[in-house]
Amino acid sequence: MEPDVKTLGDVIAIVKRRKNWLIWPAVGVFLLSAIIAFAWPPTYRSTSTILIEEQEIPREYVMTTVSSYAEQRLQTINQRIMSSTRLMEIINRFKLYEDLKQKWTTEEIIDKMRKKDVKFELINAEVIDRRTGRPTAATIAFQLSFEGRNPAVVQQVANVLASLYLEENLRVREQQTEGATKFMEEESKAVEEEMAEVDRKIAAYKQANLNALPELSQYNIQTIDRIDQDIERLRSQLRELREKENYLQTQLASVPPDATNPDKDRLRELRVKLVNLESRFTDEYPDVKKTKLEIAELEKKLKTAGQSSIDSKPDNPAYVTLSAQLSGVRSEVESVKRQISGFEAKRDDYYRRMSRAPKVEEGYRMLMAQRNSLQVKYDDIKKKSMEARTASGLEKGQMGERFTLIDAARLPEKPVFPNIPAFLLIGLVLGIGAGVGSAALKEFSDQSVRTAAALSGAVGLPVLAVIPDILTREDTAEQQQKRRKVLIGAAVSVVIAIVIFHFFIMDLDILWAKIMRRMVL
Repeated sequence: MEPDVKTLGDVIAIVKRRKNWLIWPAVGVFLLSAIIAFAWPPTYRSTSTILIEEQEIPREYVMTTVSSYAEQRLQTINQRIMSSTRLMEIINRFKLYEDLKQKWTTEEIIDKMRKKDVKFELINAEVIDRRTGRPTAATIAFQLSFEGRNPAVVQQVANVLASLYLEENLRVREQQTEGATKFMEEESKAVEEEMAEVDRKIAAYKQANLNALPELSQYNIQTIDRIDQDIERLRSQLRELREKENYLQTQLASVPPDATNPDKDRLRELRVKLVNLESRFTDEYPDVKKTKLEIAELEKKLKTAGQSSIDSKPDNPAYVTLSAQLSGVRSEVESVKRQISGFEAKRDDYYRRMSRAPKVEEGYRMLMAQRNSLQVKYDDIKKKSMEARTASGLEKGQMGERFTLIDAARLPEKPVFPNIPAFLLIGLVLGIGAGVGSAALKEFSDQSVRTAAALSGAVGLPVLAVIPDILTREDTAEQQQKRRKVLIGAAVSVVIAIVIFHFFIMDLDILWAKIMRRMVL
């Protein structure tokens, strides 16, 4: 083995010596990668792109009841679509994974489809947030892909998945809006029942406290004022009647019931005098006692004489007239007294109402506060219920936020795996690495001595002479034949590479057009 490699000539000499170790491993690895690339069953992918569109009517006019963000709703829909039941329906419908059903369990097949074959990818973009006015990342679309061996089946499965997402989004949004509408209607009915119950309580409370309600306070005060005025008027009338009664009594006392008996006239005068005295003095006053004594003696005298008493039926017309007038006045006095008593009782009743009014007002205020609170709640629920019904109509008309299929799944023309150019490139790189590695390993493991310097260094003695390689005609012919084989192999490799590039990477006409376009530019 030579001690080291110092010049380019040394490298070239090694390459010439180890060309077989350099070429055949490289060719073998490259051919192996090519066989794997062409023999591997192709996997096709079909992709659907779905756009998330905002609602057509501005949110200032119609506010949707779907409060979740598109990302959250997508994750929810994705979990529902990727459920085992849904995926198993798709597998049975399109007869997927028939070759694996004998080897794998159903859970493993579903897990493979969910995690490896179905791809779900969000497409984000920077938009202006309406609430903050700042740019933020938002999901504007998403892609659904499916991978499989059969291109037509792959396209069909991708379209089915896209339709499931579209249908599920519509169903979820309609379900949410209908749920909100139903909830608002139920709440509205419940509040209506509460309001009806409170109204019944208010009606019963008003009936029980009909005359002490706070709205009647001013009326009660005015009524009391009118009653006081009526009582004062009746009392004034009563005073006038009293004066008239006294006057008639005085007149009646001065008129004899009959004009034939002086004792009766005297008795009558004494009675008038007694009335005047009693109106001014007490019974213990001497004149009152004296007058009463005279009246008693006259009454005894008249009784002894057998004459009729002064209280017998009078026959004097003037006396009869005055007596009738006095009786009328007394009747009026009694009537006025009864009226005064009635008004006083009525006034006392109104005073009792006024005294109960604060407590009644407090209870009434509590009921009305409860009623007003329920009314505010009812109006708010009615407003929200109307908005929910409008939002439900918006969703049923598909004018709200919706998913739109902008790029349906197409029939895949080229497989996504294996990537033949990448496989060939990797095989070429690995082949070159394998050839260089094997050649280097062979070179450094070979202990042969090929130069005079190496021999001198190995034995420690000087080299006397070096005999060069002697080429015969046969050797020269053999070398030429090897060169021709190498040239032919290189030409065949170039042709094969061009064919592979044309059929698997890019059409040569397209490549030529691109080259010419760049040259023109």
